[in-house]
Amino acid sequence: MVALWRRCRVSDGPQPPAAGGGLRPAPPAAPTSGRVPPFVWALPPVAVLGLVFLYPLALVVQQSFSPDEGGTSLAPYSDVFASDAFRDALTTTVWLAVGSTVGCLVLGFTLALIIAFVPFPGGKAVAKFIDVFLSFPSFLITLALLFIYGTVGMANGVWTDVTGVAEGPFHFLTTPWGVLLAEITYFTPFVMRPLLAAFSQLDTAQLEVASSLGAGPARIVRRVILPEALPALAAGGSLVLVMCLNEFGIVLFTGAKGVTTLPMLVYSKAILESDYPAACVVAVVNIAISVGLYSLYRMVSRRVGA
Repeated sequence: MVALWRRCRVSDGPQPPAAGGGLRPAPPAAPTSGRVPPFVWALPPVAVLGLVFLYPLALVVQQSFSPDEGGTSLAPYSDVFASDAFRDALTTTVWLAVGSTVGCLVLGFTLALIIAFVPFPGGKAVAKFIDVFLSFPSFLITLALLFIYGTVGMANGVWTDVTGVAEGPFHFLTTPWGVLLAEITYFTPFVMRPLLAAFSQLDTAQLEVASSLGAGPARIVRRVILPEALPALAAGGSLVLVMCLNEFGIVLFTGAKGVTTLPMLVYSKAILESDYPAACVVAVVNIAISVGLYSLYRMVSRRVGA
């Protein structure tokens, strides 16, 4: 009996003997029949996502294969791809997005350098304002530019008051350059925010060592600061590129009639022409480009560790 009790202690851990010399029985396991399976908790958000987003998206894709004559066909795609309006809109969308992204990277990097490394009164307030600026709607920035550079804006008003001419010289807001300026103005803080976060983690001892070795400001930026900022630049630039491809409000509020992007073409086909199959085709193309670039953005973010 003693040997049996010792073997039980080795196999089951310390078990104090019960009254009468026997072993104390193990406590019963907690009942699991009343537990809710984990996948049940995921059903409500998945159902809401499917109803609010996936179902309308599926309808758009379905409509893109449904010509007005009825049936299912690739005719809407062939008609849209063969049109000059689509090719012009695609070209305009790409060059505006790329140009805006490059401008945001250059301007955002320069401004972030000044805010992070050049001490001046109100620097912290400016850095905090960047966070507030990110919450502004895009059309608000466009309206502000219209008040300054519009046909009856402040700049033209001052010019006419000083020179006495009938109208001022500033009319670029209704051109592609005006759209480019508005997008760079609005999206630059989306590059500055990750840059400021990266600069705040930069070891200032590296800057002091480089300066003590005789490196000038330009060399310090190129050899010390820029390599540390590359992950933030890559992440911010990829995000701005995706957002510029889908920008609608800036193009609409600038009144640039000669500038037609893919979102503007969707609006024109659906609202003005009532050509819903063509509008859905353009929307599907825009979605495909956006999802592809967003996947690239996520891949770049993981690779650079942003």
